[in-house]
Amino acid sequence: MSNDDNNQDNLVIFMPSGRREGVEPGTSLLDAARNMGVEIESICGGKLTCGKCKVRIEDGVFQKHGITSSPNNVTPPSEKEQKLLERMNSTDYRLSCQCFVQGDVLAFVPEEARAHKQIIRKTATDRVIDINPAVRKVYVEVDRASLGEHRGDWGRLQDSLAQQWDLHNLTIDWLVLRRLQAILRDENWAVTVTVWQDREVIDVQAGYQEGTYGLAVDIGSTTIAGYLCDLRTGEVIATESTMNPQITYGEDLMSRVSFAMTDTKGLDKMHKAVLKALNSLAAKAAAQIDLKARDIQDAVFVGNTTMTHILLGINPIELGGAPFALATRDGLDVKARELGVRLNEGAYVHILPSEAGHVGGDNVSALIAEEPYKQEGEQILMVDVGTNAEITLGNKDKMYSASSPTGPAFEGAQIAYGMRAAPGAIERVRIDPETKVGRFKVIGEERWSTDWDLSEEAADFERPAYLATGICGSGIIEVIAEMFLVGILNPDGRFNSALQSDRVVWEGRTGKYILATGEQTRTGEPIFVTQDDIRAIQLAKAALYAGCKLLMRQAKIDHVDRIVLAGAFGSFIDTKYAMVLGLIPDCDLEKVYAVGNAAGDGARIALLNKTKREEAQNIAEWVTYIETAVDPNFQDEFVAAIAIPNANDAFPHLKGVLPENRTTVENSAGGGGRRRRKARKSRG
Repeated sequence: MSNDDNNQDNLVIFMPSGRREGVEPGTSLLDAARNMGVEIESICGGKLTCGKCKVRIEDGVFQKHGITSSPNNVTPPSEKEQKLLERMNSTDYRLSCQCFVQGDVLAFVPEEARAHKQIIRKTATDRVIDINPAVRKVYVEVDRASLGEHRGDWGRLQDSLAQQWDLHNLTIDWLVLRRLQAILRDENWAVTVTVWQDREVIDVQAGYQEGTYGLAVDIGSTTIAGYLCDLRTGEVIATESTMNPQITYGEDLMSRVSFAMTDTKGLDKMHKAVLKALNSLAAKAAAQIDLKARDIQDAVFVGNTTMTHILLGINPIELGGAPFALATRDGLDVKARELGVRLNEGAYVHILPSEAGHVGGDNVSALIAEEPYKQEGEQILMVDVGTNAEITLGNKDKMYSASSPTGPAFEGAQIAYGMRAAPGAIERVRIDPETKVGRFKVIGEERWSTDWDLSEEAADFERPAYLATGICGSGIIEVIAEMFLVGILNPDGRFNSALQSDRVVWEGRTGKYILATGEQTRTGEPIFVTQDDIRAIQLAKAALYAGCKLLMRQAKIDHVDRIVLAGAFGSFIDTKYAMVLGLIPDCDLEKVYAVGNAAGDGARIALLNKTKREEAQNIAEWVTYIETAVDPNFQDEFVAAIAIPNANDAFPHLKGVLPENRTTVENSAGGGGRRRRKARKSRG
């Protein structure tokens, strides 16, 4: 597609939704967004008064999206628009109602401009945690300075801390030292001292002060979730979350590694973007309880290795190819101010250790939250489903870990009508086995679509709160599994050509399924599930399942006793449908359960208990990492796992759920994969 050819449509992509479409030159970005079902705030209707419809036009080559975007690919701002943006301190943005397309554009819609805000489902769970934080406050009365006594004010404070609190050999942050003398004299030599790891004084406040706060953050590749905690009681006093702005530069990890490699300023752009997001998150979390970010005196950050490298300003290029070397796998303590994170001026950020090139601190964090390494007997499989799935298997005797490049399909990307979790996203699906008509639930509306009243005479309360705008990850899993169960799909993932149904539309030999009719959607156009959608999910789930099977091979087991689904996505998928699809191995469904954002919970545990940081380091070194990318069995397992649920493996715990002839592809119509391979071998 040429930017210079005005006779052709220009490609416009909106992030973080990932919606993309060719639009006619001269179309405003606001109109393009509406046509794609991307809802941008616009109270004034394009009259240049509200300033709500902000977008940021990205500049650069985005290989992942196949696009070269530039602010010059839209019309320049008028004087009136510039003045409005200056008044809002938003000069880095444009107003989408005033941007008329002249070339290919990648536009990022900030959270405050989204009409239906993203639902980020990374809430903290209730856990029993022993409180032993790295930071504590102590009240100290210090000897006054006197003529002829030359210890210095810091020396006097050191002696008082040793005598009154048995704290010895302390150092002091030099920024605190610069303020020390004035603070000591402000309240007659009585101060409250904040001590980190019983080694360093990181803050001194005049008089008696209470309140010690810490921030635990899970830096996911898609979402960032933060938990502000009272370090004395362990209570989560504020939760804040946001999209990871790096998604603009690539939805999956390898895309971001590639962006850092191909764009000379790629690393700097992603590094600054995540720091800006973290600083905003910290400020918003603190403001919830009338604090400032400077009141936060300790922090623990977790993330996969790519996220950690970018956070630290380390180029992740080595993670892009074998041997996938990381800069360090050890846990780190970094001054927040040196990192560029605006907390208390003396605060540290502790970054949990990684296991290997593609299994990072977020997986270690989930392990210390769930502690499978302390369990006896049972073989426990823990899966964190995301753009890069982390998998661990084992018990107290031995544990293995691996990563699988599932890609962003489970989060709605690469899906024709895919979207992230937001009001209007289809998240639950059931299909009538006789009529093949689907009923669904959307986020923000409790009723199934079959209970909606869409007639003109319907009262407001009878109408749905939100019409369907797309399909999010849990909805994708359920609709494809349901399509298989009712016979719309064959086990190989293709549409059943023998099926006669007005819900399946054929274009040549390729089918697509009508999930929502035009009257059920916000755009007035049907929402389809396409053959390409199904293939994208098959490839993603095959990568995950193959990783699980490789760990089972290493452990020399043929089944698992328990499956733990971690992460935001894992918490909202129906375990039965995950198994029907072949996302996870066969297991007693009563022993398959979600634990929420285990990575975030682990970060919170490490924040509240400093000994868990040491435990995390030990576990990271003890777990045996399996490199799936070079395992000779990966390809065979991957190919078998493309089928629904699997070409080779039986699923006895789905008896009564799967059709009688569909416990494996081998015994079903369209299957027979293993027999065909054997037949080819026998023919030489």
